[in-house]
Amino acid sequence: MFIETLIELGSRDPLLTGFIAGLILLIFTFAGSIPAILGSKISDSVLDTGLGFSAGIMLVAAFTSLLIPGIQIGGIIPVLIGFIMGALTIALIERLSPHEHFIKGYEGPPHLKEKIRVVWLLVLAIIIHNFPEGLAVGSGIAYNFKEGIILALAIGIQDIPEGFAIAIPLVGIKEKVSKALLIAFLSGLSEFIMVFIPILISSYVHMLLPILLGFSGGAMIYVVSHEVIPETHRKGYENYGTIGFMIGFIIMLTLDTIL
Repeated sequence: MFIETLIELGSRDPLLTGFIAGLILLIFTFAGSIPAILGSKISDSVLDTGLGFSAGIMLVAAFTSLLIPGIQIGGIIPVLIGFIMGALTIALIERLSPHEHFIKGYEGPPHLKEKIRVVWLLVLAIIIHNFPEGLAVGSGIAYNFKEGIILALAIGIQDIPEGFAIAIPLVGIKEKVSKALLIAFLSGLSEFIMVFIPILISSYVHMLLPILLGFSGGAMIYVVSHEVIPETHRKGYENYGTIGFMIGFIIMLTLDTIL
C-alpha cells in the first residue's frame, strides 16, 4: 500500500516522489547514528559486517536498478559512457578534494592537510561517498517510480549501518555526540539533495536517462570497490565483512525480485 501510494504521487509529481525518497535516505541514515547518543563502543567486527552489508546492497542495486534498466531503454553504449563518467567523477573528486578516512587516513592535496580539521575532512569524505546513493535513487525514480521507491527503501536499509559506522567512530575519537549526530545528518542530507539532480535533468532531456543510470551505477560500483570493501578487509575481520556482504546481496536481490 505504501509503495502504491508513492507511485500514484509520483505519476502526478516526480519531484514530490524524489522528496519522499530523499527523506527516506535522510531519516534512515540519521537513525543509524542514534546509538552514538549512548556513547556506545562497537567492535570493529560489527562495523565491518555493517559496511559489508552496505556493499552487498549497493552492488546489486547498481546492476538491477541502474545498469540493466539503462541498457534496456538505451542500449549498452550510453550506459557504458555514463558508467565510465560516474567512476571517473568520483575518482576525480577524491583526488582533488581533501578528506580523511577513518582507517586509510588523509587523501587529497598535501598542502591542505594542515589547514582543515580532521573532523571536517571526515565530513567531506562522507559526503563524497554518499553522492552516488542519492544519484542512484534519483535516476531510479526518473526511470520508473516503483523502481526508484524500492531502490530508496533498499538503500535506506543499508544507510542504517552506514549512519552507525559514521557516528560511532567519531564518538570513539572523543568528538562530541552532538557533532557525530550532525555529521550523520549531513551525510543523509547529501543523499537527499543528490536525488533531485537526475530527476530534473531527465525531465528536460529524457534521452540522457540511460547515461544518468550508467553514471549512477558507475559511481556506486567505484565506491564499493575502492572504499567500502577495502575498509572491511583492513582490520582482520574480512570474514565478517564478507558475511555482511552476502546478506546484503541476498536481501537486495530478494527485494528486487519480489517487489
